[in-house]
Amino acid sequence: MLKIYNTLSHKKEIFKPINKDKINMYVCGVTVYDFCHIGHGRTFVVFDVISRYLRYIGYRLNYVRNITDIDDKIINRANKKNESIKNLTNIMIKNMQNDFASINILPPDSEPRATCHILEIINIIKKLINNGYAYIANNGDVMFDVQQYHDYGKLSGQKLKELWIGKQNKTLEIKRNFMDFVLWKISKQNEPYWNSPWGHGRPGWHIECSAMQNKEIGLNLDIHGGGSDLIFPHHENEFAQSVCAYKDTIIKYWIHCGMVMVNNKKMSKSLGNFLTLREALFDSDSETLRYFLMSSHYRNQLNYSVNNLSQSNMSLRSLYTALRGTNIINNSDILKGNEINKKFENRFLNAMNDDFNIPEVYSIMFDMAHEINRLKNKNMKLANRISLQLRNLASILGILQQDPDLFLQKKNTTNTDISDEINRLIKIRNIARNLKNWKEADIARSKLDKLGVIVEDNLYESTWRYK
Repeated sequence: MLKIYNTLSHKKEIFKPINKDKINMYVCGVTVYDFCHIGHGRTFVVFDVISRYLRYIGYRLNYVRNITDIDDKIINRANKKNESIKNLTNIMIKNMQNDFASINILPPDSEPRATCHILEIINIIKKLINNGYAYIANNGDVMFDVQQYHDYGKLSGQKLKELWIGKQNKTLEIKRNFMDFVLWKISKQNEPYWNSPWGHGRPGWHIECSAMQNKEIGLNLDIHGGGSDLIFPHHENEFAQSVCAYKDTIIKYWIHCGMVMVNNKKMSKSLGNFLTLREALFDSDSETLRYFLMSSHYRNQLNYSVNNLSQSNMSLRSLYTALRGTNIINNSDILKGNEINKKFENRFLNAMNDDFNIPEVYSIMFDMAHEINRLKNKNMKLANRISLQLRNLASILGILQQDPDLFLQKKNTTNTDISDEINRLIKIRNIARNLKNWKEADIARSKLDKLGVIVEDNLYESTWRYK
């Protein structure tokens, strides 16, 4: 029974789709004015895993992830580079798709662009005006009237009165209330524009998602997702628009990913720690980066550091070491199952059904690796069976699909002092065991234990994993 933490209710809820078998999921995508950063990577790896898992447990999924291709940042970047907005966004979309593919993020079922939905945007704004939730401001912009929607703040927990505190009233010369937000911007000189009933202009950011969601999916949306930085104001505003334009709108579950910190600090260009996916791949191979991006529960913050990347790489190497020397057997064999396979499958399902608890899945995978190592010298057929199951379950996370020998031959680009020390102690222990020098082997094990490492011995060598 799948349970999802719903930002709207602030609690885990049993997942009950609007329609029995088919699920619609809309995730707010990238504003394509620059290269994707590691925060994007984390968010879209998480929703990639969610989409894979929903399909794995039998749902028919329609996964929509939009592209914002018109925005103030895009206009400013195009002007700075002295190139057309269309050329800039096309290049950045291609870069985004390549970057996501590099860390094994599968494409969504649909990837609508805001500029291809101008008619739908205009129509939804008309509805909001007709329904009494929008007005034309003194500068010609069309604004959403927040005070007309009495449930505003329902998603984020924000209270309008508190949002007013300490705010200047200069904006009230243009709009009715401080929190009113723009639906349609009248264009300035040399800015891109589209014709509308309110003059030449372009859409506001929030209305784009409401229009694309309605066009691509309709009024009934099972899951709406994005980064936690979008809860307010973007998702709060989007929720308000959709409900006020179409009273029958249902957005049932809201899922949000925690932010990525860099060396325990908020990622920011002003702090000089802004990191793109491409830059992160200078410090890591792509599978290690993907593994790392899932290493903390998706709702928690994730701290990026070279040391944490190194730990992820070493964890992967331990898993691939267990898979090394096993044979891929016919899938029909695994389907017959046995008690060990059923145990691991049930643990995997329980972890994923508990709000997509990927760190717990990692723990299960290490238990499977331990069992494989134990069985290699006792029951190779069963070791092969568990290794295939490990690969199958790991495929839902998008990892462990490479040839083990090829992965293990790669240089650990994230190697740090701690990983060098672990490998040195493992080597000492292996030599000591071969010489039957048990005292020296135990000393090495004790030192590894202090480094947070579990040593796993088989007949020929010692391997390790983090506790």
